[in-house]
Amino acid sequence: MITAHRGTCFCGRIEIEVTGTPEAMGYCHCASCRAWSAGPVNAFSLWKPESVRVTKGLDLLGEYAAVPNSKRRFCKACGGHLMTDHPRWGVTDVFAATIPSLAFTPGVHVNYAETVLPMRDGLPKFKDFPAEIGGSGEQVAE
Repeated sequence: MITAHRGTCFCGRIEIEVTGTPEAMGYCHCASCRAWSAGPVNAFSLWKPESVRVTKGLDLLGEYAAVPNSKRRFCKACGGHLMTDHPRWGVTDVFAATIPSLAFTPGVHVNYAETVLPMRDGLPKFKDFPAEIGGSGEQVAE
């Protein structure tokens, strides 16, 4: 049986569904994610693009791409942030708070060199990204 989780933008006019299991979950500490999320850290869940579907309100889905590898998606009605497509890595980051039924189990911190909120949780903390996705692979201490 395939697990499905549903979520909405802030006003509920856009509905999304993710199916299966995320490729990874964790926290991003980069300045870009902090600015976009208006918080000190972004909780991400990465999904294969075919596992993410807009089931309602597709006409209201806006896009902003400050850099080629991050196509941020939001609701044009309420401004609620939903997800970020990362075509270079072949994943879509559905913000953990967008899908409340998902049991968020983070496994990693990325861009920890930019953190403004140190988190001592025993998880691996990458200076930037793991080497497998083009980062240095260098880990930093808590």
